[in-house]
Amino acid sequence: MKFINLCFQVHQPYRLRTYRFFNIGQDHQYYDDYQNRHIIRRVAERSYLPANRMILDLIREYGSAFRVSYSISGPALEQLLQHAPEVIHGFQELASTGCVEFTGETYSHSLASLKSKEEFIRQVVKHRDRINDLFGQSPTTFRNTELIFNDEIGLTAAEQGFTTLLTEGAKHILGWKSPNFLYYSAINPKLKLLLRNYRLSDDIIFRFSNRAWSEWPITTEKFVGWLNKVPDNEEVVNLFLNYETLGEQQWKETGIFEFFHKLPRTVLAHSPYRFSTPREISEQLQPVAPITVLYPISWADEEKDLTAWLGNELQDEAFGKLYGIEQAVVESDRPDVLRDWERLQASDHFYYMCTKWFSDGEVHKYFNPYPSPYEAFINYMNVLSDFMIRVETPGVPAGEARSEQPHAVKETEKPVKVSAKKTAVRKTIRKKTSDIKKPAAAKNQTAAKKPAAAKKSTAVKKPTAAKKPTLAKKPTAEKKVTGAGPNAKSMKKTN
Repeated sequence: MKFINLCFQVHQPYRLRTYRFFNIGQDHQYYDDYQNRHIIRRVAERSYLPANRMILDLIREYGSAFRVSYSISGPALEQLLQHAPEVIHGFQELASTGCVEFTGETYSHSLASLKSKEEFIRQVVKHRDRINDLFGQSPTTFRNTELIFNDEIGLTAAEQGFTTLLTEGAKHILGWKSPNFLYYSAINPKLKLLLRNYRLSDDIIFRFSNRAWSEWPITTEKFVGWLNKVPDNEEVVNLFLNYETLGEQQWKETGIFEFFHKLPRTVLAHSPYRFSTPREISEQLQPVAPITVLYPISWADEEKDLTAWLGNELQDEAFGKLYGIEQAVVESDRPDVLRDWERLQASDHFYYMCTKWFSDGEVHKYFNPYPSPYEAFINYMNVLSDFMIRVETPGVPAGEARSEQPHAVKETEKPVKVSAKKTAVRKTIRKKTSDIKKPAAAKNQTAAKKPAAAKKSTAVKKPTAAKKPTLAKKPTAEKKVTGAGPNAKSMKKTN
């Protein structure tokens, strides 16, 4: 018997207000409440609610023969509870079937595993407790933010009681080996590893509705035909997808719901595969070999590394300043400060600052609510400047005005000048991206300074008027398309 591990990621970050609409040091409301509510309601109605109903119908029809797993971040849980509680009720109904596994992750969908072991553990424990409270499960499978993994992260996860970990089947790690086996961590043989089959996963995420793709359209029969071409000795195919793929990234009109509704029937009738959860797979299969990962991998972009979040000086500057105040945040022992600290750690804020212009550029634009990565950087750094004032000034709760603090820079005021070196895009590891140049429009871009003291902090303004952030449009068809079909090549996109 062979297994299909179908795992969905559910994550929605908190969108920040634009810095022009609040005064640094006075207004501590950082979140665009209207956009957050609008987005979570839209995605719930288009994706989460119909997807939950469909999964429940499939479980009722096929019983234990159909199983799925979910990784739901803390920000997603919070916003769903506030704006779309019926989605949480749907997940609870799915949990009661016994055919759904909920995995662990960092509470705020953060990059803490790369910077602070203490914060990483705190968030993992908080997320596990939240999943237990809502769905009655204590996760034993761990799925780190964006599938980020190396040996040290795996060791920390195992120390927290996780026995199975999900990560990317990166080609530069596997070499000649296939992702379609159960592996184990080289430095901790008790930690079992399930690796994403990125070609088959991305055929659904990115290429399902792309009419320019030579394999379009994907039917269940065609997809199961690809599964049947997997060598007989390979035991498990791991399909890790965004849950928003159903109805949001791939609209209902593309036939995505019909595809998933027919998939179990076709798989069970015409293949040796059976659906199973990560926990069950790790218990039923024996690992075939160790995997060594010295440097972090992820499921992002063609490189499968960290450059989507920490690939230029803008991202490094913001990331360093955020975690530079960790000790002060912990010592403050204030719930409002800790709440905002968690929300500002979400990996999405750094993803918006990515300056990749090559094969993955269109995908980054699709997921970016800002007009440019430089605008995302300025906005985030001004919010972070205000947050630092609160952390360093005891007794200032969120929302309380401080009239003695300076206000944000107005359009008529002279903006703070920063050396162009501060905003230059750092060369990435790969040679093919070493000639990235900053767009001409960004020459006058300014970066936020760390306030020397609370009373002297200022906001940074872009010299020209900024456009109001808008929701990204659905991406247009790719010129060159690859997939898992007969002429498959490596993935060109990311989620």
